[in-house]
This record gives sequence, C-alpha cells and structure tokens, in this order.
Amino acid sequence: MRYADWAGAERRLLAVLRGCGRRTPVATAARALSFGGEHGALWLAAGLTGAAVDRRRRTGWLRGTALIAGAHLASMGVKRVVRRPRPGAAEYEPLVRTAGRHSFPSSHATSAAAAVVAFGALHPAGRRLAAPVAAAMCASRLVVGVHYPTDVAAGALLGAAMAALGRRWLGAAREGAAHDGVGGERRRTS
Repeated sequence: MRYADWAGAERRLLAVLRGCGRRTPVATAARALSFGGEHGALWLAAGLTGAAVDRRRRTGWLRGTALIAGAHLASMGVKRVVRRPRPGAAEYEPLVRTAGRHSFPSSHATSAAAAVVAFGALHPAGRRLAAPVAAAMCASRLVVGVHYPTDVAAGALLGAAMAALGRRWLGAAREGAAHDGVGGERRRTS
C-alpha cells in the first residue's frame, strides 16, 4: 500500500470515529476519558491506590506505577523528536484542548497500554479491569479528534513494550510479596 493510500485510509477512519463524537453521550464519555488520561493521571492514581489498599503487593504496585510514568515520559520524548502535528482543526474540530501540539505517539495510549501490562502482571483482575478502560481511552483520542489512528497504535505499542521490559522488575516485587507477611516481615515456615 502506498503512503498516500495509507494516509487517506487513516483520515477516513479518523473522520468516522470523530463523527461518533457528534452524539452527546459519546462525546461526554470521550471527554471524560481524555481528561482522566491526561499525563497518565488515571493510571498513576490507580497504581497508587493499589499500593495503598493491597499491602501485600505494595512494592509491585509502586513499581508498576513507576513503569507507567516512565512509559509516559518516553512517549513525550518521542513526540519531541517526531513532531507530527495533530489533525487539523479545520478538518476535525477537536472536542478537547491538548497539553501539546504534537500527536505521535499518543501519550494517553502509551500510559493506558503500560497500565494493562503492569497491572495485569501484578494481578489477573488488574488486566480485566484495566483493559476495557484502556481500550476506551485509546478510542476516545480519535473520537475527540486529537490523534490519528497510527498515533494511538504507536502509543499502545510503546507503552506495552516499556511495561513488558519491566515485568522482571515487577516479578521480583511479586515474588518478594509472596515471601513477606503483610507488615513486610518474613513468614515463618515450620
């Protein structure tokens, strides 16, 4: 497929998804997800909440949160190098304001995918809860008209890869939690 064909297909897909934002309930949900995902806030808050509530896996939750933050920072670095402009406001009037003018990769998608991988490595329920919210957040960036589909795909790949690279670090925390008591003391085996 030639670049012009690919770019045209991407713009058509964006137009369809952005068109979904004309419906008030869809626009409201997309705006809320976009707002919650700004700078990875939803995922960072979820990780810190997990650390506060799940004392046995506290270190894992904190490490997972650090992986999400690191993935988000990496996406911001890539944006500064690539410098792809966001979709034109004349074509796709955005439903939200953005923190920056560059779109590749989507930092929302990066932190969302990193959360799915990191939280899923900590607990199966983490993946079951995070995955649908992450998918909706990724789609929301297209519905609000501030990213192209390849921005979102690249962001999700970057976030998943960054968190996957840190799985060993998360695994060490999880194994340590299995050996530690709730208060961090070693369990006695008799």
